[in-house]
Amino acid sequence: MYKLLIATYKEFLLLKRDLGGLAILFIMPLVLLITVTLIQNSSFVGNADVQIPIILIDNDRGELSSSIIENLHENDSFEIVRTIEGITIDEALANDLVLKGKYQLAIVIPENLTKNLNIKVSQNVAVILEELGVEENPSIENIEISPQQIKMYFDPAGHSSFKNGVKSIIDKMVSKLETEAVYRAFQEELEIEEVNFSSGELFTFLEMNPQKNDIEIKPNSVQHNVPAWALFAIFFIIIPLSINVVAEKNQGTFVRLKTSPISYATSIFGKVFVYLAVCLLQFLLMLLVGFYIFPHLGLPEFSINGSYWLLFIVALFSGLAAIGIGILLGTLANTPEQSAPFGATSVVILAAIGGVWIPVFAMPQLMQVVAKLSPMNWGLNGFYDVIIRNGEFADILPEISLLGLFFLSMVFISIYYDKAKNAV
Repeated sequence: MYKLLIATYKEFLLLKRDLGGLAILFIMPLVLLITVTLIQNSSFVGNADVQIPIILIDNDRGELSSSIIENLHENDSFEIVRTIEGITIDEALANDLVLKGKYQLAIVIPENLTKNLNIKVSQNVAVILEELGVEENPSIENIEISPQQIKMYFDPAGHSSFKNGVKSIIDKMVSKLETEAVYRAFQEELEIEEVNFSSGELFTFLEMNPQKNDIEIKPNSVQHNVPAWALFAIFFIIIPLSINVVAEKNQGTFVRLKTSPISYATSIFGKVFVYLAVCLLQFLLMLLVGFYIFPHLGLPEFSINGSYWLLFIVALFSGLAAIGIGILLGTLANTPEQSAPFGATSVVILAAIGGVWIPVFAMPQLMQVVAKLSPMNWGLNGFYDVIIRNGEFADILPEISLLGLFFLSMVFISIYYDKAKNAV
């Protein structure tokens, strides 16, 4: 026990000498957390305060185009632009402006859209009435109406989800207006007095948030980003830890340790205690930012539905997993130039496949399987079980078990490799 304490104290002294590196370990993850959360917050609360300017060119100037424009004006997500610097925008100019990225979208309503829609609807209604025997001679002559297209120019750099969302909005508007045109055509053909048909929706969607123990589970951007980027920061401990192990080998410190009655395992666990304390302190600072800094930045206050001690248990085992990778990498690498780039790259890869950047369900099927092999994914699911799902210890047990086994396997491989190398 005394040897372990001495080894731990030695690691503490080494870490204390590099205050600049230690400050980076704490400051940079906090900056990353605040920046990403501010950027992503709008995707959780909606974009009611953000209006996207879009170009609209009305070549129809009829009832249908007027209704489309009115509906777009009522939609708080869009700001309609018809002129620029006093010049009416035509299709060629709109194409140029969108291509250069000055506008995300341009909508071009074709000529005679209202007229052709009314003719087509009247033809269809007349045919139906004739089939029913209500009207023997259709009053509308059979004019061939070619399909017309509402053109939408999208910024090539725009996201596909934005394109699909706009298409859905426009399609819903046109469908509603077409239905109203059918009602009017029936009234005219049957010579019925004006009837105020209900244009309200037959059904609507109601978003329900799951509940556990009568607590509504409604996550926000802070609840997603604090655990995700705290985990990212914890795993960045791989870099300084692996460099520390390599430096001991290159500077002769490791050789001197070999001459003392201290095993490699004792030396390793001395590092584990010190760097685990750093990981937990990183996590605590992330929580404090969520509690006290985010509300002053206009973000939701960080809150959890589960227990705080469960949260720290997940953080503790996540830190162990990260330390295990750092020890193994430092044991295998011979120079800092090998360990540092590999460590940084491995953290990015683990975060990418673990669901820190992109939700696992949005990944291809193959990557969803691969994601389950990432210790970051285990830690992230453990955090979500506590913070969002109001989980108990039994809920996080599978994740912390995997993290613990991963740590032990990394340490075992490191010790085995060291013994095999020195035995040669």
